[in-house]
Amino acid sequence: MQEPAQLAGGLILRAFDGFAPSAAILDAIAGRRAAGVTIFRSRNVESPAQLRSLSASLQAARPHGDPPLLIATDQEGGQLQAIGEGATAWPGNLALAASGSEALAEGAAAAIGRELAAMGVNVIYAPVCDLLSDGSALMGTRTFGDDPELAARMVAASVRGFATDGVGATLKHFPGHGAVVEDSHYVLPVARVDRATLATRELIPFSAGIEAGADLVMLGHLAVPALTGGRDVPACFAPEIAEELLRDEMRFAGVSMSDALDMGALGGPEDLPGNAVSIVAAGVDLLLTVHEPELVDEAIEAVTLAIADRRLDMAAVRASASRVIDLRRRLGDRVEPPGLEVVGCAEHAALAREIAERAVTLVRDRAGIVPLRPPSSGRPVVVSPAPADLTPADTSSYARLGLADAFRERGFSVDELEMPMNPGPDVLQALRDRLVEAPLAIIGTVDAVMHPGQARLVDLLVADGVPTIAVALRTPFDLAAYPSVQTHACTYGIQPPNLLALVDALTGQIPFRGQLPVRLDSALEVAR
Repeated sequence: MQEPAQLAGGLILRAFDGFAPSAAILDAIAGRRAAGVTIFRSRNVESPAQLRSLSASLQAARPHGDPPLLIATDQEGGQLQAIGEGATAWPGNLALAASGSEALAEGAAAAIGRELAAMGVNVIYAPVCDLLSDGSALMGTRTFGDDPELAARMVAASVRGFATDGVGATLKHFPGHGAVVEDSHYVLPVARVDRATLATRELIPFSAGIEAGADLVMLGHLAVPALTGGRDVPACFAPEIAEELLRDEMRFAGVSMSDALDMGALGGPEDLPGNAVSIVAAGVDLLLTVHEPELVDEAIEAVTLAIADRRLDMAAVRASASRVIDLRRRLGDRVEPPGLEVVGCAEHAALAREIAERAVTLVRDRAGIVPLRPPSSGRPVVVSPAPADLTPADTSSYARLGLADAFRERGFSVDELEMPMNPGPDVLQALRDRLVEAPLAIIGTVDAVMHPGQARLVDLLVADGVPTIAVALRTPFDLAAYPSVQTHACTYGIQPPNLLALVDALTGQIPFRGQLPVRLDSALEVAR
């Protein structure tokens, strides 16, 4: 029978810095003070071969006879790709939604899972079940759009795909960020929706994922007062959400887990020990910590003391620990993982291209510019912001292929200008002076609703009569920021497959086949 300290340690996911295991993480694993680890791109990933070696070293630190550790990461695709160089660059969930293909969603998830399994990763923090809020940069292209039924089909297909090579899927962020726009990395968002709305919207994708066999559900750091008697309390602190809704009503029997516990919605680092007790008391099985090892040990001690003095119910804690152990055993029973040759292989690259090509969308072309032809004089000018991470859950800054580069790779000669994410009056005037004589301006925008300087540039060029194509490189909501533009396309991401598919479609090499996966304002819903 496990002692309280061992029970508490078995509910913890840890993180660490280094491309090889730190002494502290090895000590925690050997001492049974970790159920597993979370792998982060900036902290732990150098290459696929290095990650495979790291995973093996972590597993080797387990006490003899213990089930395999959970080794987890955020390889969602699109704007959040936890594995960098060498792994396949995936177009992302919003692109999959625009393709409308469940087969592509399942195939992409199977390929992602295969690559993760080859690198020793057995849990993926995906698929995202949140619905996309109008104009919100928070979730961006990480979602499957705003239609709960479409998202449900894509979520279920993804869960099936991840399971192909024995990778555990995590539905997130329960009960759904679709009704909030605040970022829980900094504040506690509050979803002011009623239970009936939740049942017919936010919960639909989660239900589909549970039905498809998802192994884990991650509770988001948001408050839903309609579920908690009017209290603005984080979901992972609320037994009404973690137990009554998720387990009793939705019949989820797998492992529930928190989102990262360093996020501003839960306070500061010093709050971790007390928060850990509250989260376990709410019925959450697994705590995602990213803190210094000494602070995580304090959290384990706090949970241990709460078990010992009966502030935490021993039977409930044992049930949580049992679910975590069962998951570790189940994921450890999978077939021999594939070799590293599957990571970034030609088959997966071809699938990524197919997704991007099926997704790229021409929203409208009233100006009749498409398909593009080289102008008789001068060169088109491509303008876009430098890739940047708009939230902490974003790896866009790692992107290397720019919009102009994609045109050049396809042999289309263009000039290039870069603009800040939110250009001010002086920069706008300089860009306008440079573009006023251009035969064609191709403006790539990233979250122009929240960065209105980008939209102002598009409006200025339209007013000047410059032939202009505006390309929403993130979500289609950018069109609402510059409705005057006559030709508008969407890529749903800035990964190489997204951008190359755009160029191929604009130049007539492939058709535009994607459908908008979100509803725009009725004034903007125009025929292509």
